[in-house]
Amino acid sequence: MGPGPPDDGEMTRTGRRSAQGRAELGRGRCYSRPVRRPGPPAVVLAGLVLLASGLLGVSPASARGPLPAGRNPSLISQMVCRPKAQREIAGVLGLTARVSRPTWIDHLYSCRYQYRNGAFALSVKELSSWSATRDYFANLGRQLGNTQSVSGLGQGAFETADGSLVVRKDYKVLLVDISGLPAQFGRPPTSASDVGNTIGDLILGCWSGD
Repeated sequence: MGPGPPDDGEMTRTGRRSAQGRAELGRGRCYSRPVRRPGPPAVVLAGLVLLASGLLGVSPASARGPLPAGRNPSLISQMVCRPKAQREIAGVLGLTARVSRPTWIDHLYSCRYQYRNGAFALSVKELSSWSATRDYFANLGRQLGNTQSVSGLGQGAFETADGSLVVRKDYKVLLVDISGLPAQFGRPPTSASDVGNTIGDLILGCWSGD
């Protein structure tokens, strides 16, 4: 994605998982990141960027910025409900879900992962500016209860009163709603809030581009 917004300041509280632990968990599990291959020399890359910018009628700086919400959901948003994500989440939780047909309403892309003894929902809200994204993120904190900041995820993250996870990155806000899960879930069983953090780790590790 594009360049980040001004810093919010260092978070003083962390979630139940350390940033290092989340990095270990997500290593090798990104379901969308392509294999990095040696690229052409920097001079050639710069020339290609300038050429593309001229053809598209935009400047390189504007081309690097986050894309605003559009008529259709972005690929980044669609990732959370696609089969590759479903397989990765099943591998982490040790359980396979029935995933509902995704919905796209008011720039909110969402789906529900249903299990025999519970369910969680994933949603991505797409916005069009830093201020709108920050406001939406803050409003979720007031509505759901911002009980604990979580470090190492996106450009801001917190746990809610029921252990769900909210993460902000560029012009998107991810909600991992675990309110439909039992207190212990998965194989082996773990706390529902840790399940939310685990899923957030997995998804954010793959969020690149718009």
